[in-house]
Amino acid sequence: MKSIKFAAAALALAAIGSSNAAVITFQTGSSGAGPQASAQDYRSVVDAAVVGGKSTVLSSYDNVSNNAVFGTGNSDIAFKSTIDFGLSAAGTYSFRAGVDFGRGGAVFLDGQAVALNTNDMWWGFNYNTPNGAFLIDNQALSAGNHTLTIYGLEGCCDGGQQVQYAAANGNFQSFSANTLAPVPEPETYAMLLGGLALVGGYARRRSNKA
Repeated sequence: MKSIKFAAAALALAAIGSSNAAVITFQTGSSGAGPQASAQDYRSVVDAAVVGGKSTVLSSYDNVSNNAVFGTGNSDIAFKSTIDFGLSAAGTYSFRAGVDFGRGGAVFLDGQAVALNTNDMWWGFNYNTPNGAFLIDNQALSAGNHTLTIYGLEGCCDGGQQVQYAAANGNFQSFSANTLAPVPEPETYAMLLGGLALVGGYARRRSNKA
């Protein structure tokens, strides 16, 4: 019984701890597909390609590439980046992604398409490069959790990529494990309080027996 109580408390604390950072999931797969007609088409093609591919959680979205992260090939790559983040208050935010998508790509915010580019995209580490980056300005977001998803297709040659955000009138900064933490859901708080109550009750019983 004691082990169950401590396990419940540990799970509650772990749930809170896991919400202390933005979660950046980076996935790649193999695809020879060319430019797509719509953002939804890019999503469908890439989602199918990354099934059974490589996946990891990044600590920072700076100079990220398939080869650098997974040590695999640099051609015919499908990219999917999912960034889960949270806002403690409503606000206006802008996003930008410098990419190497030779066959174009698309960006979704909370499931809605916000950017599409079917051109050969290579930012060359300069956001002013024509057709080099996705720029999504002045998105009014509510308090709570949000998801930014970036889809792309690359023929060659897997250059380093970056994804950044900026609050209204603020400077851009790269997404990382220390920025825009997802907001814990109400059930997470309930789990934490329940776990702490179990620990407190057990401690009191131990004290009474002493």
